[in-house]
Amino acid sequence: MFQTGLKQMIIGITGSFGSGKTTVANMFRKYGFRVINADRLYHNIYNKNDSLKKQIKKEFGTTNRIKLRKIVFNNPNKLKKLNKITHPLIINEIKKQINSIIKSSNKKIIIDAPLLIESNAKNLVDKIIAVKCSKKEQITRILKKKKYTKKEIENIVKSQLPLKEKIKKADFVVDNRNSLKKTRMQVKILSNILQKP
Repeated sequence: MFQTGLKQMIIGITGSFGSGKTTVANMFRKYGFRVINADRLYHNIYNKNDSLKKQIKKEFGTTNRIKLRKIVFNNPNKLKKLNKITHPLIINEIKKQINSIIKSSNKKIIIDAPLLIESNAKNLVDKIIAVKCSKKEQITRILKKKKYTKKEIENIVKSQLPLKEKIKKADFVVDNRNSLKKTRMQVKILSNILQKP
């Protein structure tokens, strides 16, 4: 449905929690890519969709994000239930964004999505880029934001498809374990590859 030729190539960027996928996705803007951030779309949907909030309240007893996070990342079954509720809404919004970009420009599209491979969002992309870094770096980066405890971070990482599995399913890998300068160089090389006829 969205395979509209090279000018409208759609790239999915994924990685484990804290691997730096959003940083890498935003680096592609310099090379003329439009970025769709799945997490940001979800936050917008959550804030505006009263029906979604009612459904979550009924299922989990709260709509408070911090409380909800503690519930689902300590219980895999509850996380599956939440994903079943939210993923179709997010994917539908991603499709709308793709159509909007296709109608208004010929720019290539980046979909920045942590659960790209685990969800049906993978069916929307032509190529997948996995961003990797060490588990120690992941935890250090996220702790700096002071939004999560170390235990919460470990639970979130555990809930996702292991990074090595994401790498196996990816077409390209960006190694984000070193300096941002080295990461930018990899993005530059990849953007040249992706924009070749």
